[in-house]
Amino acid sequence: MKTGLYQGTTLKQEMKINPRLYQAMDLLYMPLLDLQQHLKQELLNNPFLDMVEGEVEEVVEKEKEDEKDEDEIDWEEILLNGFETGGRREEYEEREYFEPVSVATKDLGDHLHEQLTLLRLSTRELLLGEEVIGNVSDEGYLTCSLEEIVETLNSFLAESGEDWAETADEMRPFTLPETERMLLVVQGFDPAGIAARDLRECILLQLRDGVVQELMKVQANGEGEPDPVEVQTRLAATLAYRIVDEYFEQLINHRWSEISKELSITPRDVQNAADEVAKLDPKPGLKYGSGGDNYIIPDLIVDKIDGEYLVFLNDTSLPRLKLSRTYREIAKDKKKFAGENKEFISNKLNSANWMIQAIEQRRQTMLKVMNFIVDRQRDFFEKGVQFLKPLTLREVAEVIDMHESTVSRVTNEKFVQTPRGVFPLKFFFSSGLSTTSGEDVSARGIKAQIEKLVSDEEEGHPLTDQAIVNILKDEGIQIARRTVAKYRDQLGILSARMRKRV
Repeated sequence: MKTGLYQGTTLKQEMKINPRLYQAMDLLYMPLLDLQQHLKQELLNNPFLDMVEGEVEEVVEKEKEDEKDEDEIDWEEILLNGFETGGRREEYEEREYFEPVSVATKDLGDHLHEQLTLLRLSTRELLLGEEVIGNVSDEGYLTCSLEEIVETLNSFLAESGEDWAETADEMRPFTLPETERMLLVVQGFDPAGIAARDLRECILLQLRDGVVQELMKVQANGEGEPDPVEVQTRLAATLAYRIVDEYFEQLINHRWSEISKELSITPRDVQNAADEVAKLDPKPGLKYGSGGDNYIIPDLIVDKIDGEYLVFLNDTSLPRLKLSRTYREIAKDKKKFAGENKEFISNKLNSANWMIQAIEQRRQTMLKVMNFIVDRQRDFFEKGVQFLKPLTLREVAEVIDMHESTVSRVTNEKFVQTPRGVFPLKFFFSSGLSTTSGEDVSARGIKAQIEKLVSDEEEGHPLTDQAIVNILKDEGIQIARRTVAKYRDQLGILSARMRKRV
């Protein structure tokens, strides 16, 4: 084979996607709120687009058109002269668009800092407390060792010099004992269990806080901290505290009999103590999480009217677009436009027409997809999630005569409001399992059945994975034990041994 550069001609076919096709796919992909913002921006950028108003406003607009006023704006002059008109120029100038932002809220760090500043602390202690709080995660746990905190602060002392210190004594190196004392101070803050180094310590802190609150209620004046010795005495007598402190590994593995033998009590007493522990919060910091609220506005609505399920688009908040009457009249006289003006008007007019058609196409596509889902999943709407049928994107695409990727864009991040609640459109798509009757059952429906079987089981005799397999087999559903175990894990259901109660 001879290598080298050469020139030649070839003839081949290839597909190139039009830029507007990309935009159409983006419109199909957009959830309701994103589409609303996009259309508002298009109304600002394209003068040929206008909003469809109600009938009353149309009558008022017609009356205003009939009244010829000397101060009427000369739109033709505006188009031809590039918006250079005398008078109220600010009405025609393009204004900068600002995306609305959420207001900042107080997070866990702010909550802990507020409590720290209420204490009478020296500059040195305040610095130490802030370093401890700064290493507390959103879940409420200390994310580094005390040795690392000491090392970080001593490095800060070496680099900063004496600028921050009020006295020479505050310049001495930080030690591990004083860091441990500050950690105990922070662990006494609200919420209970904060700044723990592991789950065991978090639970112990919450149990201790419960005892402190009880003693404070018993006090005559209800003020001040209870005696530490009395608090420790109460904790030692508390079964739940002792089990967590001394037998934590056995506790998390539900070894009731082993703990009961060690403490010379009944397994029922151990389980009652474990129930108290289960009521505590394993992630106390999340209640002060900084994450904003996520509101869902359904894109589609399914209502049952006269025994039939009807699908509606929830697009009343979307601007309804139409071509501006004023600009259309001006664009008809093509003799007045040439050069850049002609190109500007042609591009904007075509873009406006295309946008209106694309929005309507989006509406029709969403209705087609949802109508098919309603027809296919009618048993779900009538009887519940256990009767959900398996469904794939390809099946929908074949029925509505569209590409599978188009259906995927329609269902992505879209929600539907139904008589059974609000669901993402992806909820209705799942794989299936075969039955003895020849029909397929949705995997999501199987999960719902497993969840119901576990909720109805006897506490003393929980259903094993094999027992669930046998029950489902009697109902005609063919499923393997490992599949049941996988679905159970996905549902967050413990194994039969861990669910067993004495």
